[in-house]
Amino acid sequence: MTGQRIAARAAACATAVVLAVAGGTAARADDDIESLPAGQIADRSRDALLDARSLHLRVRGDLGENRSPMTVELSLDRDGNCAGDVDLGKGKGRVEIVKRGDAVWLKPDADFWENQVPVGGSAFEAVLAGRYMKGDASDSRLRPVVEACDLGTFRELVSDNADTAAGTLTKGQVTTVGGVRTVPVTRTLHGRQLTAYVDTGGEHHPVRITVRGDGADAAVDLSGFDRPVPTATPPADETVDVSALLGRAPSQS
Repeated sequence: MTGQRIAARAAACATAVVLAVAGGTAARADDDIESLPAGQIADRSRDALLDARSLHLRVRGDLGENRSPMTVELSLDRDGNCAGDVDLGKGKGRVEIVKRGDAVWLKPDADFWENQVPVGGSAFEAVLAGRYMKGDASDSRLRPVVEACDLGTFRELVSDNADTAAGTLTKGQVTTVGGVRTVPVTRTLHGRQLTAYVDTGGEHHPVRITVRGDGADAAVDLSGFDRPVPTATPPADETVDVSALLGRAPSQS
């Protein structure tokens, strides 16, 4: 229901991220990254992403395919912990997401209940009364949230697409993104341009990825590599068990 719909959209954004940096050859050179061909730059960026134990991503814009512009803010790690929110934009609703260990908390706002759950949404909102709904990570209803919160999901997508040679890969001029010196690598495929802006220093992480064309116009900012995910979780008096919520929501009059 709620968690599934939100997490699925977050996962779609994640897919755009990994497809932008996957691919290229397996070769690795010792030259300065700015002098390397596009394929080797993509390799280094991909390898850096695979090595990260945690990261923060911010997705904003329209990924096309009949998806409305939205914003996703998530910090996540390999242990499956995450914290952040998904904003569907234009008053369509926002959901806070926290996952720590085997517990998952979701807190939809009033706009979400009104727009995303038009039948019975107001009843669920009344029961929650501003609290989080809490479930177990093993609950099948929350599986998409669990998968979207696990950095392992992203790493698998990167690995699965690592050998693709589809599309045209080109290198652009060095530019600055958020104060970071980067070299852009663009893959053109199926009418879309996916550009990864790769940090020329450090581990050569992708710090921004843009998706343009075929109805899409979105940007993904990546930061906080290897920084711990916030550990705060909602207190017990601000939560409602998701099973209890589904079982006791008042009927619509």
